[in-house]
Amino acid sequence: MKKIVFLTVFILLFSCTLFAQIRSGGTVWISSRTATLKTSTGFFASESGTLQMGDQATVLQVSGNYAQVRSTANSSLSGWTAVSNLSARQIVSTGSGASASEVALAGKGFNQEVENAYKAEGSLNYADVDRTEAISVSRDDLFAFITEGRLNTGE
Repeated sequence: MKKIVFLTVFILLFSCTLFAQIRSGGTVWISSRTATLKTSTGFFASESGTLQMGDQATVLQVSGNYAQVRSTANSSLSGWTAVSNLSARQIVSTGSGASASEVALAGKGFNQEVENAYKAEGSLNYADVDRTEAISVSRDDLFAFITEGRLNTGE
């Protein structure tokens, strides 16, 4: 239990440090496999483009967990993306074929060895987690669910 608490605190401190470095006017690099750019910070905002891992961008403004960025290579390509897709340090894509989640977890200190250690120590049912992660819901179905349930769409 102490390990989980320590790990959680470490991740939060690391995240706060990373987010603090993303500032208006600063240069950032895309740290996820792809970063979808949107017209606003809303979940259902229309997409305005996509940047790839390692692409360089300029931060136009930051609002909460989102940043409005403009591609350095293509100044007509701009939009909002999650700050978690950005790095203040240069990212070099190695073309290793690692998934976006593997890259994100590796940046937080997780790898297959760490996962195997957790599996060996604990009694968590990873099969259920894997099945849950495999569930996919289309944006249209999600929007219909939120609308019909009169929930806040986050716009």
